[in-house]
Amino acid sequence: MFEGLSAFPPTPTDEAGRVDSVAVARLAERLAAEKVDSIGLLGSTGAYAFLTREERRCAVKAAADAVGNRVPLLVGVGAMRTDDAQALARDAASCGASALLLAPVSYTPLTEEEVYQHFAAVAGATDLPLVIYNNPTTTRFTFSGDLIERLSQLPTIVSVKMPLPANGGFAAEIASLRRRLPEAFAVGYSGDWGAREALLAGADTWYSVVAGLLPKPALALTRAAQKGNAVEAARIDKGFEPLWQLFQAHGSFRVMYAVGAILGLFEAAPPRPVLPISEDAKNRVEAALAHLASITEI
Repeated sequence: MFEGLSAFPPTPTDEAGRVDSVAVARLAERLAAEKVDSIGLLGSTGAYAFLTREERRCAVKAAADAVGNRVPLLVGVGAMRTDDAQALARDAASCGASALLLAPVSYTPLTEEEVYQHFAAVAGATDLPLVIYNNPTTTRFTFSGDLIERLSQLPTIVSVKMPLPANGGFAAEIASLRRRLPEAFAVGYSGDWGAREALLAGADTWYSVVAGLLPKPALALTRAAQKGNAVEAARIDKGFEPLWQLFQAHGSFRVMYAVGAILGLFEAAPPRPVLPISEDAKNRVEAALAHLASITEI
């Protein structure tokens, strides 16, 4: 469940924030059909922070019903309050989630002890395995090696989703983490433009934004890197390059809504106050998709 490609699709909603369960099911079915290694529902790309508890439950049920037992379903349960995150964890478990993903969402900056206690409480709310979501760009909290090691001693915490290292030193960071963590503990990365390097350096998992809507080329890149085929991985990664540039310029969250519309997968705007990208940027997304299609199947 915590190896290979974990694909994170958007969660289409209407203007009132109501989840389009038909679209969610369609996206989940598409990912299952392409045989991604897991589906990451209600991650940052899935707009979890913008959705009510009931809408999140609706999304999980729609995806779980569509996928069945074919692909593990990893569900984000981040919330400001610990008791709310515990309730979301129980909801996800009851609706068919295979595992949980938790970020330390907060308005007030948190201490390491506060984050530890938060994770311990949520991890204890169900028997499902839980992934640490280390996303300092969004949460403004960075997990230290000491805290990850401490959390890894809790029985249901089994993986960490890391941001890209500032200096690109994947091999050194992975080696450092592996020295501190249990042998079976999985180390994965988000930040799609660094996925090739991360996987070639020995990361277990690519927690991928782009795979949520473009699973074929993302799987091709993942499998090449897993086999140690650096030349093929670099070729496919080059096909993604214009899209990576758009992700970095506009934010992958916004760009993925444009990708979904261009591919005819769903029609939805990002939740306000987030605004759609400009028409010029949309044209660049179309060109980026055409470039990717010239390199590999999308």
